[in-house]
Amino acid sequence: MPRFALLFSLLLAGAALGSTAFGAGTVQVVLSDAKGKPVADAVASLTRLDASIPVVAPAEPAVITQKDEEFHPYVTPIVVGTRVSFPNEDSIQHQVFSQSEAKTFDIPLYRGAPKEAVLFDKAGVVTLGCNIHDWMKAYVVVLATPYFSKAGDDGKAAIGQLPAGRYHLEVWHPLLAGKVDREIVISASDDTTQVIALTLRPDRRIRRAPDAGGAGYK
Repeated sequence: MPRFALLFSLLLAGAALGSTAFGAGTVQVVLSDAKGKPVADAVASLTRLDASIPVVAPAEPAVITQKDEEFHPYVTPIVVGTRVSFPNEDSIQHQVFSQSEAKTFDIPLYRGAPKEAVLFDKAGVVTLGCNIHDWMKAYVVVLATPYFSKAGDDGKAAIGQLPAGRYHLEVWHPLLAGKVDREIVISASDDTTQVIALTLRPDRRIRRAPDAGGAGYK
């Protein structure tokens, strides 16, 4: 292929890829509470305001495991259309249910793996529970955007591969008091850090009794 033809082909390929591949930015969200302590399990998401971004659910289901009479992980962010499997690794039976507006379902008592994964087809926060073990609680955050991240123990959530444009940044946490959001602008190859202090409600989750292991339906 002549040199000019090869160059022209490369330019066309770059134009087809658009700003997603060239000039992609990164946003790091740093989250802390009122005392400056890092906040884990917060979900930061970015929704494009000036363009439509397709959301493609993964082919494989996400996994929320029941082990030691707890849900793992405590918070699971996914995109709309994702299926979630709930394997039970305990020797006792568990039941998984939700009465949330975004998803209502009930998996009767079982051990091992349930027959089917659950489809989460509506955006919103879904609270999970087990009727047998009241302390078991977890959350599925169903998002209509592919740009999101969950904060680790260091309170940091990084969202990369962002095309240049205007975004709505929102932060969610199970104990968050009030809505936390802001508009940000990402330029080509822009790396920005958003430092956000969260006001959290007291954690009033029921705690499992130390001798609760093995309690429940056999």
